[in-house]
Amino acid sequence: MLIHALAFSALIWLIIGGVGIFFARDFILISNRLFPLSALISIFMALLALTAIASGTQELILPIGLPNLPFHLRLDALSSFFIFLLGAVSAGISIYAAGYFRKAEGSALGLQCLLYHIFLASMVFVMLANDAYAFMVAWETMALSSFFLVTAEHRHAEIRRAGYLYLLLAHIGAVAILLSFGVMAGSAGDYTFDAMRGFNGGEFWGTVAFLLALFGFGAKAGLLPLHVWLPEAHPAAPSPVSAMMSGVMLKTAIYGLLRVGFDLLQAHAWWWGLLLLLVGLASALFGAVFSAVQTDMKRLLAYSSIENIGLIVLGMGLAMIFSAFGMNSFSALALTATLYHCLNHAFFKSLLFLSTGSVLHATGERNLGKLGGLIHQMPWVAWLALVGVLASAGLPPLNGFVSEWLLLQSFLFTPDVPHGYLNMLLPVFAGAIALISALAGFTMVKFFGIIFLGQPREEKLAQAHDASRLSRLGLLWLGAGCVLLGLLPNAIIALLAPVVESLIYSALLLDTRTGNWMFLAPYSAERASYSPLIFFGGIAVLTLAAWHVVRRRYHDRATRVPPWDCGFPMQTGRMQDTSEGYSQPIRRIFSPFFKRTRQHPSAFDTRPRYLSIVEDPLWYWLYLPIAWLVERCTRVVDFLQHGRIAVYLTYSFATLIILLVLTRG
Repeated sequence: MLIHALAFSALIWLIIGGVGIFFARDFILISNRLFPLSALISIFMALLALTAIASGTQELILPIGLPNLPFHLRLDALSSFFIFLLGAVSAGISIYAAGYFRKAEGSALGLQCLLYHIFLASMVFVMLANDAYAFMVAWETMALSSFFLVTAEHRHAEIRRAGYLYLLLAHIGAVAILLSFGVMAGSAGDYTFDAMRGFNGGEFWGTVAFLLALFGFGAKAGLLPLHVWLPEAHPAAPSPVSAMMSGVMLKTAIYGLLRVGFDLLQAHAWWWGLLLLLVGLASALFGAVFSAVQTDMKRLLAYSSIENIGLIVLGMGLAMIFSAFGMNSFSALALTATLYHCLNHAFFKSLLFLSTGSVLHATGERNLGKLGGLIHQMPWVAWLALVGVLASAGLPPLNGFVSEWLLLQSFLFTPDVPHGYLNMLLPVFAGAIALISALAGFTMVKFFGIIFLGQPREEKLAQAHDASRLSRLGLLWLGAGCVLLGLLPNAIIALLAPVVESLIYSALLLDTRTGNWMFLAPYSAERASYSPLIFFGGIAVLTLAAWHVVRRRYHDRATRVPPWDCGFPMQTGRMQDTSEGYSQPIRRIFSPFFKRTRQHPSAFDTRPRYLSIVEDPLWYWLYLPIAWLVERCTRVVDFLQHGRIAVYLTYSFATLIILLVLTRG
């Protein structure tokens, strides 16, 4: 059975990690043998999951766990899709990691190998779990292994703080998830998902379970206002770990929301979807604005992940609204866009994080103000990063465009929703998505232009080197995924159909009247259609024609001369447009979003210095007050703990008297 093969493949990952820790000092074995073997297991797992999507449901009970409480596993269309996502993306990341990890970088390489593969295996078991006990064990294993990977370079206090914040929010979220399962288990105390699917606790307790799940999984996904760990942990982690966390781990939270919201809680209130829309829109807009003003390339990508997760939750909320009103065909369109964007984001964001890893590896810098002109020293990384940038910006014919186009198409059907206030409100969300997409394009132009174009801003950048062969292969794998997912949307939608149908009992119906499989036309070709292959062919033909005309016409007369320098011959790379200068309009337009600290030099400073720091205001509005309250409560508890025996006896006596009085009354 396929479920046996998937569980065994996850076990092989654990064995690979064990071999890595056993031969911790054998750098060649770990980097050149174990990580490539792990990539092969990822490909095998992706193929198995691809086969399993349309193969029905399979169940398995493992002979491990507690007495009378074994681990229940279940493989259905939803879990198969997310395991396919994990396998396909982790294959490229593992190949890249084989060429990335170096001796004595952070913690021991053998330990990193073990934790990396525990991380992978735990995510598989999160998606296979069919009871709350197995789910929570796998969920906590995933959180702990990723925490140790984030804090690999634990000698730095900043990294330790980032890891602590991540672990704290992860455990708070885990408590909320456990409480959600407890509500759905009800008085019967049956914690299997099969029993929870028959949940009949009424609208109130269903709402409680949904809100707890939204809080718990939202903390892992980085939804506002539980996002604060994400821009701290991603820059702290090694780049392959950042790619795995952003590309795959965040999707486990989306998987959890889909599992609870559409599978276990099968009756939806329309306002649940509206809540998801509001949270998703706030997260997407917040992430887009903050990513546009970042000066650290990994923090920029971290905030961009918040934006994309927000778009995914937007699509989920719209699907839930359609489903609540019985509009299952429209719900299928929104849910297809949601799942498609999960897959797309996994590929292009992993590609971008790995590209920044190569830049950081070659230059030792992640500050955009100290980079530039790297396309000459790192052409492989630059051109493959360009694929990720175009996909993240949502430009055709790459994959990011298709899912965002489908999401906007689903909003065009919102006037059919039989609710007056929603009909007035939902078009605003469509306009906000267009704004978010524009901000994402702005940010990606800044990201690529500052890092790879222009001239080097530092002399040491002249010694930068391109990625190693194995790292290039990993980047190529993810770049090819971005291209194929963009050029073959009909095939991907057909792949997603069993997943969508298993959740809402309806699949997206494509208009086949065009008579050509190259055209994507949801519902009606008269309403909208898109052909990525024709679009790509048109771009290729126009580019080749322009190149041919210019070459024939101007080849003999062309003369290479230095570019015009505005009449000033002493320009250097430091005189180029900076990251701060490029994003200054965004800082001004969206200034209420930020907490800014600025320092301006006076006219008499001999060494003038300009400083502008953009911070998250939620730290000061929400988290610092909570920290102050916790500290005050801790002081009270600390006072009670440090006393004499006579004081403790007095407390006990007073408590006894109060209880006797209350009992007598």
